[in-house]
Amino acid sequence: MDEVRRPMADVGSGSDTAVASRSLASEENQVAVETQTLESPATDQVANPSPDIISVPDTNQTAGEPNDPAPTLQQPEATPEIPRLGETKPYSLPEMEPPSDDDKSYGYLKNYSYPNAIRDPIARGESILGMSGGELACRTELKKLGVVFQEKPAINDGGACRIDHPLAVSGFASGNIKLKPTATLNCQMTLALARWVKGDLSPSTRLRYLSGINTIHQASSYSCRTMSSQRGRPMSEHAKGNALDIAKITLNNGREIEVEKPGLFSFRQRGLLNTVRSDACDYFTTVLGPGYDRFHSTHFHFDLMQRRGHRACR
Repeated sequence: MDEVRRPMADVGSGSDTAVASRSLASEENQVAVETQTLESPATDQVANPSPDIISVPDTNQTAGEPNDPAPTLQQPEATPEIPRLGETKPYSLPEMEPPSDDDKSYGYLKNYSYPNAIRDPIARGESILGMSGGELACRTELKKLGVVFQEKPAINDGGACRIDHPLAVSGFASGNIKLKPTATLNCQMTLALARWVKGDLSPSTRLRYLSGINTIHQASSYSCRTMSSQRGRPMSEHAKGNALDIAKITLNNGREIEVEKPGLFSFRQRGLLNTVRSDACDYFTTVLGPGYDRFHSTHFHFDLMQRRGHRACR
C-alpha cells in the first residue's frame, strides 16, 4: 500500500509556536467558561430552590404598562388594633343578648297581656294594674299570712263609695278558716283582719273552747251607706271597704258562738267576747259590739277609720 504522508508541524519557528500556544489557551478558556455555565444553574437549583410564586393580576393596570412584581402568599402578621383615645368603638348586640334598659319595661310592654300597661312600673312605683307600692306590699303580706282572696274590678258608686283595688276575701290560714259570705274589702282592712284572726281570735277560742275556728260569719263588708244607715249621718267606713261586721263564729267541734249579750251563766262566751272586744283594739281603730247601742247588739263592728291619737273601743 501507498504510504500516506502526514504533515509535520514546524516546531522550530518561533512565531508559529506562539500562535499555536495562544490558540490552545483560547480553546481551554472557552471550554472552562462553557463548563461553568452548564454546571452553575444546576448547582444553584439544587442548593437554593426558588419558591413558587403566585401572581395576582392587577385590574387597575392598563394595557402597555409594565407589570409590577407579583405579590407572594406570605402576608405580614396582623397586629391587634388599639383604639385611639376618645374613639368610640362600634358595638353590635350578640344574637341572644337582651335589649338595653331603654327597650325594657320589666315584662309590662304594650301588646302583651295588658295592652294599656304602664311602662316601666318599677321606676314609677306602680304595678301593671296601676297599684302603688303600698298596695303591692300589702298583698305580699296577705299571701304570707295565708289569706284566700281574689282581685276584683274597681268599685266607684259615686261620692265616698269607692274602692280602687278591692279584694274578695273568702278565708284565712290558707283556707282552714272560712269567711262566709265572701267579703269585699280593701287590702289594709283585710290585712288587719288577718292579723287579728291569727294573733287574737284563734288563740282565744283554743283557750276557752279547746277548739280551732272553722268559719267566721260576716254580716256586712262593702256597702254604700251612712253610719248605721241613718239619714244625715256621715258616710260609713263600709262605703270604702274599710270595715267588717262579724255576727257569729263556728268552731271545729261544731260549737257556734253568737256575737250578742251573753246569758247569766254563759261564762266562756262572755269571757271570749270580752277578750275579743278589748284585744281587737290593737288591730283596729274602731271596735263596737253588744252593749254599745242598739245598732251593734248582734255583731262586732271593726274598721280602720283615721283618727287623731285615739281609738274607739266600746
